[in-house]
Amino acid sequence: MTDTGGPPPPRPYRPPPSFGQILFEDEHILVADKPTGLLSVPGRGAERQDCLQRRLESQFGPLVAVHRLDMDTSGLIVFARTPEAGRALSRAFEARQVAKRYQAMVHGVPAGMSGDIDLPIGRDWSMRPLRKADPDSGQPALTRWSLIEDHGALALLDLAPETGRTHQLRVHLQAIGHPICGDRLYGRPDGFQSLCLHACHLALPHPESGAVVEFSSRPAFAQQAR
Repeated sequence: MTDTGGPPPPRPYRPPPSFGQILFEDEHILVADKPTGLLSVPGRGAERQDCLQRRLESQFGPLVAVHRLDMDTSGLIVFARTPEAGRALSRAFEARQVAKRYQAMVHGVPAGMSGDIDLPIGRDWSMRPLRKADPDSGQPALTRWSLIEDHGALALLDLAPETGRTHQLRVHLQAIGHPICGDRLYGRPDGFQSLCLHACHLALPHPESGAVVEFSSRPAFAQQAR
């Protein structure tokens, strides 16, 4: 953060008109590609009830949220279409049977072609509700990264979080000196209009068959640095 007087004030919630793209649906699950700026599930207050889950439910009926993406993060998200599928997916997430990968455009280029960021994350009480790298009292957090493209001043990275802490990828990349472009909470003013963080790959056991199903999506911001 460049301003040490406190976290940025909350922005008015102005969700995009589209709910993104449906990549897969059957009687058990629905996989969507969420746009940036849209809440995954309802938030606090009447003005934050508009979200991906509610928009999809208007077309597909009741859905069970089993995970979520930050409002500013785009990309792949799965919903269960029945309580039984929801319980099966929740067990899969708890057992770490779900593989998630992200792509991010960051400032600067990390040294090497890949690496691990092993830094505990805790609450930043002076900048609530932000998080921070906290080796003394934070919860264990591990992110594996690899370089996709080197653009000199910017780099496109593949990110595989081994844990699921709040804002983990954003905090970890800020901590190693490569904040994500467009990150108004942990980054710097840079001209990007939205957070350049995208959930690009999702692999999970299908709640009915148990067979692993995989989905991929490419972020729009990957073209911006070219």
